[in-house]
Amino acid sequence: MAALAVSPALLSCDESDAGSRKIRKLAPLAGRYDVVIAGGGPAGFIAAIAAARQGAKTAIVERYGFFGGMATIGYVAPISVFALKNELVIGGIPWEFVKRLESMGGAFIEWPKANIDFDVELYKLCCQRMIREAGVDMYMHSAMIGCEMEGKRIETVIIENKNGLETLASKVFIDCTGDGDLAHMADVPMQPNPDGELQPSSYCFILSGVDTESELLNRCMYHNGINGPSQCKPVREKLLAMKAAGADLPDFGGPWFNNVMHKGSVAVNITRRAADATDNRNFSAAECQLREDIFTFTRILKENFAEFADCYVSSTAPQAGVRESRRICGVHTVTADEYVNAYRYEDSISRGIHPIDIHASKGTHQTRIDLDKPAYVPYRALIAPNYPNLLVAGRCLSADRQALASLRVMASCMGTGQAAGVAAAQSVASRRPVQEIDTARLVSTLKDLGAVL
Repeated sequence: MAALAVSPALLSCDESDAGSRKIRKLAPLAGRYDVVIAGGGPAGFIAAIAAARQGAKTAIVERYGFFGGMATIGYVAPISVFALKNELVIGGIPWEFVKRLESMGGAFIEWPKANIDFDVELYKLCCQRMIREAGVDMYMHSAMIGCEMEGKRIETVIIENKNGLETLASKVFIDCTGDGDLAHMADVPMQPNPDGELQPSSYCFILSGVDTESELLNRCMYHNGINGPSQCKPVREKLLAMKAAGADLPDFGGPWFNNVMHKGSVAVNITRRAADATDNRNFSAAECQLREDIFTFTRILKENFAEFADCYVSSTAPQAGVRESRRICGVHTVTADEYVNAYRYEDSISRGIHPIDIHASKGTHQTRIDLDKPAYVPYRALIAPNYPNLLVAGRCLSADRQALASLRVMASCMGTGQAAGVAAAQSVASRRPVQEIDTARLVSTLKDLGAVL
C-alpha cells in the first residue's frame, strides 16, 4: 500500500492501510494525468506547455489564481537574461512567450542582453492563454499539501482548494515550486547549507506618480548594460550617506527601478530582510517587516528626490520575493567552477548568462561575478537518484549556492522548465524512469523547439 507524505497540520493519518483509505475518502480522485506540474511560475508554466505540446496529458497546480511566479506574485523585474551581445542564450518556448507578450504590448526587449521589461497584468494573461491553448488542465487556488508514495515513486499529489481535498494521479511529476515543496514531501535529500545563511528576501512594489521621463529614471530603469550599473547610483549613494550619518534605515539592496510599461510608474526592488521561505512563521514575520520598510523608503524617496516628490505606493506584490531556499541533491550538482567556465555536458539541456549574484542576508553588500560566456545546465541536475518519476526545474534544481545565484533568475528557470516538460513527456511515452530516458533524443527535441544548446 502506498505510503503517505501529508501535512500533519491538515490531516492526522498514519502510513497504514487505514490511513491511506482515509486519505482516499477525504481526497477523491480529481484526475489522472501523464504529467502533473507543481507550481505555475516561470519554470512551471513553461514546463506545462512543453509537456502538453509533446502529447502528454498535463495538469498544473498553482496556489494563486494566476501564473507567472516571481514576475507576477513578486513583481520581480525585468526577466533576466535571455541573450549575450544580441545572441539568444535561451530560446524555444520561453522566447516564444516573450515575443507573444511583446505582440500584446506587454513586453519591451532590452538588447543587447534581452532583459525583458513587462506589464504584470498582460504577463498573467499571456501565461493563461498559452497554457489553455496547449490543453493543460489548471488547478488554481490550490495548495499542495502532500503526496502518496510507492517506495520512491510518487503516485499522487493531494491538493486543497474550495472543493475540499482532492487527489491528482500522474505517471510523472515536475516540482516547479521554487522551494522544492513536492521533492521535500517525497523525502528527496536536499543540498546542505553549512553556514546556515540564505540570500535575503526582497518585497517589491509599484510606485506611481514618478517622473519616469526624467534623466535619473531614464538612466537607471533600463537594464541593458549600456548606461552602466543597473543600480540607481545617486539614490544608493544618498542612502549610504544617511546610514553613515547615523540614520536608522533598514537594510537595502540596489535600489533597482524597473520599467513596467506605464508612464509614471516603476517597480521598485530596494527592501531586504533575512528570511526562510520554507518556515511559515519566519517568512510571515519577515514580510510584515518588509512592508513597513516599503513605506519607509517611499517617504525617503519623496523627501530627497524631485523625481519622486509626488510618488505613492500603488501596489505591493502578493508576496515577498525569494532568492534561495531548498535545492535537491541531484544525480549531478552544478558547481560554480563548472558554471563560470561554461563546462559543456553531454546532457546539456539549458543555458544561463546572468551574473553570479549573491546578496548578503544583512547589510547592503552584494557579490557579483559576470560570466564571459554562457553556462550550461545538465539534465542530471533536474533529477534525483532513485526517484523514477520526479523531475524538478527552476530554483530547486541541483546546484551549489554560487551556481544557483545565477540559475535562480527567471529566464534560466524558463529554460530548465522547458527541458523538464519535454523530458517528462518522453519518460511517459517511452515508459522509462526519468533517469533512463534517451538524453540524446531529449537534447535533439529541445534544439528542434529552438533551445540554444
